[in-house]
Amino acid sequence: MTDRPNILLIVADQLVAELTGAYGHPVVRTPNLDRLAARGVRFDAAYCPVPVCSPSRSSMLSGRHASTNSAWDNAAPIASDIPMLPHYLSTVGYDSALSGKMHFVGADQVHGFGARLTTDMFPSTLAWTPDRDAVGRFVHPGNPDGPPIAIDYVTAGPVQWTEQLQFDEETHYRAMEYLRSRRTSRRGSLQVPTAEPERSPFFLVASYHHPHEPFLAPQRYWDMYEDAPIDPVRVPASDDLPRSPMDEWVDTLHGVDGVDLTDPEEVHRTRRAYYALVTYIDDKLGELLDVLEETGHGEDTVVIFTSDHGDMLGERGMVQKRTFYEWSARIPLIVAGGPVAAKGTASSTPVSLVDLVPTVCEMVGAEAVRPDGRSVLSELAGEPASPAPVFVEYHSEGVYAPCWMRRDGDLKYTYVHGHGEQLFDLATDPDELHDLVNDPRFAEAVTTAREDVLARFDPDGIERRIRDSLADRAVVRSGMSATGTVWAYDPDPALFTRYWRET
Repeated sequence: MTDRPNILLIVADQLVAELTGAYGHPVVRTPNLDRLAARGVRFDAAYCPVPVCSPSRSSMLSGRHASTNSAWDNAAPIASDIPMLPHYLSTVGYDSALSGKMHFVGADQVHGFGARLTTDMFPSTLAWTPDRDAVGRFVHPGNPDGPPIAIDYVTAGPVQWTEQLQFDEETHYRAMEYLRSRRTSRRGSLQVPTAEPERSPFFLVASYHHPHEPFLAPQRYWDMYEDAPIDPVRVPASDDLPRSPMDEWVDTLHGVDGVDLTDPEEVHRTRRAYYALVTYIDDKLGELLDVLEETGHGEDTVVIFTSDHGDMLGERGMVQKRTFYEWSARIPLIVAGGPVAAKGTASSTPVSLVDLVPTVCEMVGAEAVRPDGRSVLSELAGEPASPAPVFVEYHSEGVYAPCWMRRDGDLKYTYVHGHGEQLFDLATDPDELHDLVNDPRFAEAVTTAREDVLARFDPDGIERRIRDSLADRAVVRSGMSATGTVWAYDPDPALFTRYWRET
């Protein structure tokens, strides 16, 4: 019997860390996140690798920056020869499965998972490849056929059902079914629990769509917040706020000029629905934790809860993600179980989702190949941290130049290639209201941060690679459309051999 822990990775989509009870919010109900944090480590300065879905997820599973993977946007294929976490884990005897949303783009829709339990939610093809005009500006969002993104922020409310809820319910069912199957065997017509010590440890990813927009919440979750004090926008849009060219570009992409993000009633409805959807996801977490206990895997499973990025939710007059401000780039990250000894603690050390691969690999005795992240196993063990600067990047789908964020300690630096810089001290300015980039007291810090970004990354080379990728993808997209080629993944449930049929 192996002493390696099982790994359960739970991924929400577009979840703002501070809008959870586990991170101190007084209204949003997340009793199961609270429960997980009480027996694990809560990272208070965790960041996504890229503030957009597909590139962030591929970086999380590979342990490499998006620019290393050429994962530029939500329609950039990920090469099959990039090792992913399930590849590493399979080399040391793990069984791996993926349930739900991962937004792999390209012909490889498995990337090392032994089983994929559901189909995905968004296109696996190049359909969402963004277009640029002659001077490099994006002329439409990644999804050219949809309405302006900002519309979803003024159409929130309760519903009986949506396709997004249907997807999450299927994701959840398949994940629960997988966990239960780890401790069941067939005896006559009954499923009888049985310990099976010879089984391999498992790695299961349960990845949900919510609380990503549209903000349409099941009625019972909406009703939970009927009389709750819903937060207004904390940092309204203002001419006095620091703004970078990146902010202007992203606002244009999201279509924020077409909606009124200042209407208090609309803000109230949007955030009420968002709170409701956060609690919906928290309930899913609770059921997964319960089934771990029921199957006897409560103690030998490491549970990791996180999100691919956050959501501005009207802060600074902005919506969705694609920016480096805290509401967009900072994410929840809670790790509990197995060898996690620092129970009920919080770490203020900046970390990134690219740290997940080296951490898990060190935990189970696998070797990660050229990871861009670092292991945070020492923090999980309650030992002194060895902090290093954390990087977030965003180069495509709405912006006209490569962009980086670097956090080192409390200082958060942003660099938009050819278009300026920003610097914020999050210790004294958590809402990022005061740009210190021209403050002589921080001149050395700015120089150090800029030199570090330029030493690690090649902005001009990245820009060339993006332009080449967009041109190549435009041709392939057109050809695939003409031939009807698809890359969609349809899981084979082996319908004729499941249960007692045709066996």
